[in-house]
Amino acid sequence: MVATTKPPQPSLSLPWKTRIHISLFSAVTEACSRKNGTVNRGLLKYLLDFRTPPTSKSVNGVASHDVVVDETRNLWFRVYVPTQHAGEDLPVIVFFHGGGFAFLSPDVEMYDVVCRRFARKVPAVVVSVNYRLSPEHRYPAQHDDCFDVLKFLDDEENRSKSLPENANMLRCFIAGDSAGGNLAHHVAQRACEFNFRRLKVIGVVAIQPFFGGEEQTDSETRLDGTPIVSKRRTDWFWKVFLPKGEGFNRDHPISNVSGPNAVDISKVDFPATMVVVAGFDPLYDWQKRYYKWLKESGKEVYLFEYPNMCHAFYLFPELPESGQLFGQVKDFIDKVSSNVATLLTN
Repeated sequence: MVATTKPPQPSLSLPWKTRIHISLFSAVTEACSRKNGTVNRGLLKYLLDFRTPPTSKSVNGVASHDVVVDETRNLWFRVYVPTQHAGEDLPVIVFFHGGGFAFLSPDVEMYDVVCRRFARKVPAVVVSVNYRLSPEHRYPAQHDDCFDVLKFLDDEENRSKSLPENANMLRCFIAGDSAGGNLAHHVAQRACEFNFRRLKVIGVVAIQPFFGGEEQTDSETRLDGTPIVSKRRTDWFWKVFLPKGEGFNRDHPISNVSGPNAVDISKVDFPATMVVVAGFDPLYDWQKRYYKWLKESGKEVYLFEYPNMCHAFYLFPELPESGQLFGQVKDFIDKVSSNVATLLTN
């Protein structure tokens, strides 16, 4: 009789420092999410929303400044410029932060750090968007805000006042994590149907995008209670985000992007997409379905898996996997930019 051994199962691999940060973040956002569907913004500001000002002078090779698009809806973005690449033609990354559509902003420290890393590592000019949050503003406010930033940047006068001269709007990538990954997909889809004059979206970076549906998937059941994401929490986020007048249905195409009410994109010139998933993310199954749906729709799509990581792992620079992901984003942007340049010269 031949003895067989099972291959080792993946385990969540996080150092104690990261576990503490994640536990604190989860506890604060949980405490601020009221049962009546409102957010305790005062408590959130006191415990979590520590804001970082822009830096007009270069810090670690990146300078930043803020640009207001529409004061009436507090629509603005922060621009990150890698100062050591002033003479180079640079891609533009329009970035949408995560937070379940209800929390965080571009000037919260964790996202300020993330966008500085993107600007420096790729390198690229990064535009990080401050969109309206639920529950005060339900869908489609967030998606409208993010798309309106693209239209703002497509105007030459706005672009020249907001971005450096070496920012190439014909090499525009849309990126986001979690809820921002949801935004990235839908904003890119809208961009495919809009006649921009100077801006061209050529790639999407969807980092653990926040999708869902009426079905409870295996990963949602099996991984319920892992860091940051739980079924109860995602239910709360969808309830305070989805439009009121249409009834609460998580198979809405904005949440279940590849589900029964999905938009047919097979004939749409959807840009090349990289999808990042993690083995200990309860949203794993939804994200894998998104990847397969893009592939079956005939789109150029790449999957990057981190079997030992949880939701939002890349926000923690002490993790080696975080650095690996930034390297993969750089490689993806370089590859897509090169492919597009080759097509244009042929």
